Amino acid sequence: MTVPTNQSLTSLSASQAKLDVKSIPEWLRRSIGKASELSTVQRIIKQRGIHTICEEGRCPNRGECYAQKTATFLLMGPTCTRACAFCQVDKGHAPMPLDPDEPTKVAESVKLLGLQYVVLTSVARDDLPDQGASWFVATMNAIRQENPFTQIEVLTPDFWGGRDSNPESPATPEELQQHRVGTIVSAHPACYNHNIETVRRLQAPVRRGAKYERSLRVLERVKQLDPTIPTKSGLMLGHGETEAEVVETLHDLRSVGCDRVTLGQYLRPSLEHLPVQKYWTPEEFDRMGQIARELGFSHVRSGPLVRSSYHAGESS
Repeated sequence: MTVPTNQSLTSLSASQAKLDVKSIPEWLRRSIGKASELSTVQRIIKQRGIHTICEEGRCPNRGECYAQKTATFLLMGPTCTRACAFCQVDKGHAPMPLDPDEPTKVAESVKLLGLQYVVLTSVARDDLPDQGASWFVATMNAIRQENPFTQIEVLTPDFWGGRDSNPESPATPEELQQHRVGTIVSAHPACYNHNIETVRRLQAPVRRGAKYERSLRVLERVKQLDPTIPTKSGLMLGHGETEAEVVETLHDLRSVGCDRVTLGQYLRPSLEHLPVQKYWTPEEFDRMGQIARELGFSHVRSGPLVRSSYHAGESS
């Protein structure tokens, strides 16, 4: 990827630039950060053949996060087995085989970058027996061996469906999901994040292959297994949801003990993705954030450019 050299460039990707840029509000345009900071991270990542969602998803905050010693690694390759209509991550192809050295490479990168807080996420890997749950744990263990003081947050898929490693196992999808979530909970992440992404009414067109109640169940299972682990979820606004629907979703998240929430603006990655139905204003995000705080969320990030891992390492 070409490293930008003009700090005045906006964070919009090339595909977004092909859309009607004039329609994008001013508050969604910002500097991508210092080219030197971007270059350092990109070089270390590229040399090891690993991935970050910061780059694969063209996150508008990657320069800021890199400068604050935070990054979100994308595990198990850059190709997803699902096809959510909002996501820029590659999909529709056969997934890559797992790189057995990936946990070590991620741990090395964390050490080289001096990261104090790391978020581990992944593409959906419905092709794997445990959908990658044990891979999260292997990477967490590798990071802790090299970086014992680095905190690790996980942002996982819903771990639904697929097959058991034991072909004769009578386990139900619910039992398989609980076991996979439990595998990660047993490794004691600093925070367990699973994004519900949008309101109940819009789940089908936005999150193909995912379900609203299924996502709530992930967060609920974490609290049942270990109430001391903070849980977190996030929504992208701009798909046509109403304020009342957002508030309803916040209530639903709190009903399963979700502690933290992020609210950000959906930006259309390309013409092949869902169009933006509304650009929420900074004032509207402030209002939604205040409602979330009043509902009891301990950690709220609400703003047009907020993403799942934005200021993830901060306690409030």
